[in-house]
Amino acid sequence: MEISFEEFIVQRITERNPLHSKKIRKNLKRMKGDRDFETLSKTFYDKYDAYLQRSAKSREFAVDSYLKMIDDFTVETVRFGETGKYSSTSFAEVNARVYARPEVMEYYMHGLLLTQFIWVHHFELLKFYSAELTRVPGGNKKYLEIGGGHGLYVNLAQEILSGNWSFTVLDISETSLLMAKNFVQGSGVKFVHADVFTLPESEKADLIVMGEVLEHVENPKELLVKLGSMLSNDGRLFITTPTNAPAIDHIYLFRNTQEIRMLIAEAGLIVETEGVFSSEDCAVELADEKGISVLYSAFLRKE
Repeated sequence: MEISFEEFIVQRITERNPLHSKKIRKNLKRMKGDRDFETLSKTFYDKYDAYLQRSAKSREFAVDSYLKMIDDFTVETVRFGETGKYSSTSFAEVNARVYARPEVMEYYMHGLLLTQFIWVHHFELLKFYSAELTRVPGGNKKYLEIGGGHGLYVNLAQEILSGNWSFTVLDISETSLLMAKNFVQGSGVKFVHADVFTLPESEKADLIVMGEVLEHVENPKELLVKLGSMLSNDGRLFITTPTNAPAIDHIYLFRNTQEIRMLIAEAGLIVETEGVFSSEDCAVELADEKGISVLYSAFLRKE
């Protein structure tokens, strides 16, 4: 009998990286105390298993992709500790290093997708996003996602939003778009390979979703202003971005959550609700003080 995907992850990581497996086991122990975890994670793993089979890929490929990503994070974290800066400072650098290299994007996107139910702060973020989506009014409305990545956000939105929504996912990476398209496997989603700055402001959206993109650009305020101009009058913008999170494609460094809130205000946007989650088992205030990575998320509206 085949073991569950979760059991396979733990087993494979234990074999390949015993030290990291201790952190994963600790994370899972914490999350299993949440009554929604078992149901949500099983639904996710069933969908991801099916996606891997359609793509002629295996669970081994998925976990090994995650471990490659962890190796990258480890190198970047050491550099960050030595310099206090991210290793890349321009889009041109990360484009050559990551986005223009399909073989890197592939393992990176699969690695990130696998974090959703083995990293506590990513699971907490998904719960926050899902809960807030249930409060979004239904009707004939337009959903736009910037940087669709692995496709999980738009998949949840399709399942949760009520009414006759149209869905568009935009990304500068063809590899990410293809992964999102294959993961979603749903009708009614338009996938667009383009830069958001090429979109006219007349193309208003009622809900814009942008998960972990601000740290990938040189001028995050410019991006927030652009998205604010594309919101309908009563529209909402959902963003997530981390502090102190060195990675192979991160450019803009937020050192604490207050810097993010200040940027939002400078861009002419208002925080309606927010979810803030520490990457370690400690209070967000302590994480901010000690420079521990924090994942910030919020639903925003125009002033």
